[in-house]
Amino acid sequence: MPIDESRIFKPIRIALVTVSDTRTRADDTSGDILANRIEEAGHELAKREIIRDDADALVELLQGWIDDDTVDCVISTGGTGLTGRDVTPEALDRVKDKDIPGFGELFRWISFETISTSTIQSRACAVLAKGTYIFALPGSNGAVKDGWDRILVSQLDSRHRPCNFVELMPRLRES
Repeated sequence: MPIDESRIFKPIRIALVTVSDTRTRADDTSGDILANRIEEAGHELAKREIIRDDADALVELLQGWIDDDTVDCVISTGGTGLTGRDVTPEALDRVKDKDIPGFGELFRWISFETISTSTIQSRACAVLAKGTYIFALPGSNGAVKDGWDRILVSQLDSRHRPCNFVELMPRLRES
């Protein structure tokens, strides 16, 4: 990860949602991993929620965060599989302005190294909605570590070269 130490780090405000019918704050290990990594990287954990696997409820939460000026980015964990209750990508489809297809492609390529062809069951994805980045990761601890440690930590660092998501933020609402 080419970090240019001559550049200034710009912390962003990240909202975190765990999508699960079974997890609580007491056992939300993937959410805890992400929350810790967000803060260790120097960003602000702006909000954190656990929400059931319900597309309408997730859309409502996301719309509120998208419209909230104190949220620059949303990361979700869970709901990206193939079962009938996995609805995170469908919820993102309902709020997005643009897809960020390279995120899911890169995530599955990285994931292949650890879980082999099982990565094909992941629907990890990312979108842009009204100038807010939304990244959807699977709910396993390994998946959130791969997604944060190998993609998001660098792309959400304003010093990452040759380019990063943070430097695009002032221009995301251009028309």
